[in-house]
Amino acid sequence: MKDSDQYAKVVEWSEEDQCYVGSCPGLMLGGCHGDDELAVFEELCHVVDDILQLYREDGKALPPATAGRDLVNQLQDVA
Repeated sequence: MKDSDQYAKVVEWSEEDQCYVGSCPGLMLGGCHGDDELAVFEELCHVVDDILQLYREDGKALPPATAGRDLVNQLQDVA
């Protein structure tokens, strides 16, 4: 498993921006966008890898993981 697998990645449509926006809660907000949902997800995965590499290069501890915390069901309870 890669370090990036520990972080939930979200791609959603933004009415305001009229495009898909990728984010990684707990690590970054926004950051990549585009017209193709799958392409945005692929770019998001690369961005998350890059951010984690920067943490390692700076000798900083990685933020707490967000994957594996039943995030989807928690979000459903909010609605």
